[in-house]
Amino acid sequence: MVQREPLSTGETVRNYVDGAWERPDGETEHEVVDPATGEALATIPYSSAADVDRAVESGHEAFLEWRSRPVEERIQPLFELKGLLEEHQEELAEILVRDHGKTLAEARGELRRGIENVEVACGMPSMIQGGTVANAAPEIDERAIREPLGVFTAITPFNFPGMIPLWFLPYAVATGNSFVLKPSEQDPLVPLKLFELIDEAGFPDGVVQLVNGGPDTAAALIEHDDVVGVSFVGSTPIAKHVYETAAANGKRVQAQGGAKNHVIVTETADLAFAAEQTVSSSFACGGERCLANDVALVEASVYDEFADLVLEEARTQTVGYGLDEETDIGALITPDHEGRVREYVESGIDEGAELLLDGRDVAVEGYEDGNFLGPTVFGDVSPEMRIVREEIFGPVLGLAPVDGIDEAIETMNRSDFGNAASLFTGSGADARAFRHRAEAGNLGVNVGTAAPMAFFHFGGRKDSFFGDLHAQGQDAIQFYTDETIYLERWPDR
Repeated sequence: MVQREPLSTGETVRNYVDGAWERPDGETEHEVVDPATGEALATIPYSSAADVDRAVESGHEAFLEWRSRPVEERIQPLFELKGLLEEHQEELAEILVRDHGKTLAEARGELRRGIENVEVACGMPSMIQGGTVANAAPEIDERAIREPLGVFTAITPFNFPGMIPLWFLPYAVATGNSFVLKPSEQDPLVPLKLFELIDEAGFPDGVVQLVNGGPDTAAALIEHDDVVGVSFVGSTPIAKHVYETAAANGKRVQAQGGAKNHVIVTETADLAFAAEQTVSSSFACGGERCLANDVALVEASVYDEFADLVLEEARTQTVGYGLDEETDIGALITPDHEGRVREYVESGIDEGAELLLDGRDVAVEGYEDGNFLGPTVFGDVSPEMRIVREEIFGPVLGLAPVDGIDEAIETMNRSDFGNAASLFTGSGADARAFRHRAEAGNLGVNVGTAAPMAFFHFGGRKDSFFGDLHAQGQDAIQFYTDETIYLERWPDR
């Protein structure tokens, strides 16, 4: 067993409002628990409506001054934050493992992705530039000027507590807005440490704030009169509710929902590589990610060979405590979530899928109180099964034979979701068909997980995304600003 040092974050999760730390004032609280050990790590009190009001009012006051700061000045705290995140990356990664359950390698990778968004936002002086047309009309020059809008909020999920807040925060403040984060109440310790670094980075009071809590706290932010825009990442039913509620309250909104991603494997693919990448995509982070490819549609001529390779690779995966370097699959976030994933495995059996690898009996010595589930693989799944239609968010992979690329794309496109998909092939024609016909926002060819870099937006379609502008990249700039069109004429007379 790994020897664990006490976490330095303290016994109570706090809010960060108007540049000061304070205890949330709501009536509800619960323990934050290490998913692998069952050990209580901290207590998280929930914020009251008054806590939310105070944060939003402080953010609005800060925005009135912050919006007028030169953009070069606004990015200086982000440069400081990038350095602090890199300096404390290992500490953050260890907290993330204890708080969430994923492996140390996964935690390091998540934080690196978050830091990349801070890096991109540091380029705001170039990214925020609008267009100019000289002589757009006789003696008139015309330009577009991007301007910030006010207080934005983000409500972020448990599965990437270090990365996903950084999909939003850097862009919001670099464009001149103020920002309030409501992280998941299930694993709030990484956001807490992140805000300790934000405090050190030198943002003016009220520009960046943290409020902790549950659904009531989120609702108070979404409906607040002085919040102009909402970013959300979570399940599809809640994403749709957030989208509808925020829009009804006159706010900008980007709401990323769930996923059911497919990988397509053709007979021309490098099958060993495809199997390795499919297992990694499906089982990394315990399957608790919206980019997991957990349905594989395999050309029938190579289905048996590919299934054997997948099982061989899956059996090499070590389930265990995330701080053990040899661990490949860590703990699931809560006992309740583990129970839901187990129910999906039972439904697959009941609906007639062939259980090729059963991960339900996995045991991790020394961590008997952890929420562990081993890699589970089904064969001969069909589109009507729950394990194919619904997001599982666990280490469960389904395999199905198809006649070829056309059937594979048609099958994939019948899904209600459209977050991501991958194709493994040696055929340029198949790749082109996939690029033009696949109904998903993030596509990868011979890439196991289609995760866009920070300078591209994070796509999503159908029930995987509600809104017009996505996270990251130029979409983020457009979401956090509006364009004023400025016409200018200087007549001679």
